[in-house]
Amino acid sequence: MNMSSKNKNTSPDSKAKLATGQALRPRVFVGLSGGVDSAVSAALLKERGFDVTGVFIKAWQPPFMPCTWRDERRDAMRVAIALDIPFLFFDLEKEYKKGVVDKMIEEYKANRTPNPDVLCNREIKFGAFWEKAKALGADFIATGHYAQALQRVPLYKATKGNPLQLREGKDKEKDQSYFLWTLTQEDLSHTLFPVGHLEKPAVRKLAQQYKLPVAEKKDSQGVCFLGEVTMEEFLSHFIEIKPGKVLNTEGETIGSHRGVIYYTIGERHGFEITDKSPLSGAFYVIAKDAAANTLTVSNKESEILSLSPSKITVKSVNWLNEPESPTLSARIRYRADKLPITLVLAGKKLAVAFNEPVRGLSLGQSVVFYSGEECLGGAVMDKVAAL
Repeated sequence: MNMSSKNKNTSPDSKAKLATGQALRPRVFVGLSGGVDSAVSAALLKERGFDVTGVFIKAWQPPFMPCTWRDERRDAMRVAIALDIPFLFFDLEKEYKKGVVDKMIEEYKANRTPNPDVLCNREIKFGAFWEKAKALGADFIATGHYAQALQRVPLYKATKGNPLQLREGKDKEKDQSYFLWTLTQEDLSHTLFPVGHLEKPAVRKLAQQYKLPVAEKKDSQGVCFLGEVTMEEFLSHFIEIKPGKVLNTEGETIGSHRGVIYYTIGERHGFEITDKSPLSGAFYVIAKDAAANTLTVSNKESEILSLSPSKITVKSVNWLNEPESPTLSARIRYRADKLPITLVLAGKKLAVAFNEPVRGLSLGQSVVFYSGEECLGGAVMDKVAAL
């Protein structure tokens, strides 16, 4: 959303200000994570005249993990103090457990590889966070995502004839549009991405100029609620997992693995190959059989490609803007290169046809559709389709 726009859909609090003749400033609740990107987002919005409130969102953490959210909340509070803005604490632990963690575990149980960051954005940051913010009088919410919500014409509100665009962030190494494909036009109409037009070094420089206490803080990595715990260790507390056999494409046992659900298609680490020569080269997972508890791997490029899918059906499709042509580009994982695709029908289901077989395609992950730098929407990769 263009940050210079004026809010016509005013909150009850804003209407009260108008009635008393007070100056009206758009009210925005910024999700302060304790990191530098959200801190600079809040600083930029305040500088541009918004009525800014910082909000720390408490997610769920496993009971067997060391508590880290209090440290992040402390950093978020320090940012709010430095900027002299109000600070709120939203406890969304129950919503996070139900909307993100439980769904993620169920997908792993079904031998699929979900994307918790996509779930978190849909259910928490642009779901529960917005609902609580709106109830408290917010006109907008803002996050530190590297993405851009732009208008095709300079009008405030998205309409059927004037949709907003979700575009990649300027910093292509940090672009997070891949994780935002579940958003809607309504979501974009009240969402701001203040650092989306900046590159990371510029954000760091601004943090220093604003004298923010997190200016030198390192970026967090991985799934937010896991911290230093690996996904493997986390899942072992919720799913019974058994070691199994690693097979070659002839069905012969050539090694062992720790548990089928730990692996994704295309992975080359974490399993042991005992029957190989020094010149064998790297082995990649090309198939998983949950019922038999086996992985099938190969180290032959031609074999890997011949067994890689080139057409998949998808589910949970969401379009921010519908494509003008069935020929698009798509990403099948974060930071991956865009691949040329064609949207087709497989029976009554929407399918994605790739120009070539795709290595490392993991069912349950997101496929996100682009036209140039515009993110049009996305879907969940469901099943391999017959050609």
